[in-house]
Amino acid sequence: MSKKVAIGADHAGFKLKESLKVFLKHHRYQVVDKGNIKYDPTDDYPDYAAKVARAVTKDVKGILVCGSAEGICIAANKIKGIRAVAVWNLENAKLSREHNDANVLCLSGGGMLKPTGGLPIKKAEQITLTWLKTEFSNEPRHVRRINKIKKLEK
Repeated sequence: MSKKVAIGADHAGFKLKESLKVFLKHHRYQVVDKGNIKYDPTDDYPDYAAKVARAVTKDVKGILVCGSAEGICIAANKIKGIRAVAVWNLENAKLSREHNDANVLCLSGGGMLKPTGGLPIKKAEQITLTWLKTEFSNEPRHVRRINKIKKLEK
């Protein structure tokens, strides 16, 4: 299991990204911050989705945070080879790795969202750790499906 993670966020996910960086370093992950490196209320999530997605390799997973998790996930999935997922609970974190070999985790940082906001920090930490520690099952049915996804990218 690789212990290297590329991470990025727009303004709405900036606070959660910064918190996750500390959390991941505490758990001995090597964190590569792809931005934004400072809070900027005018930044755009596609910029950070692309930077993180392009840093993802077989040995490097990606984590992205925006207000809803959805926009940044859509943008990341435009990069060939990326299987980004927006996750809100531990079960989906585990299944997205076991079944889909997801390589980018997208989380809701809330930011400007009202009234519910994004994921609580402790829940986001649990989801992140579960996602990072779960390996792809390599079951033939899942391998077959991922190969079909790869064909769609051509």
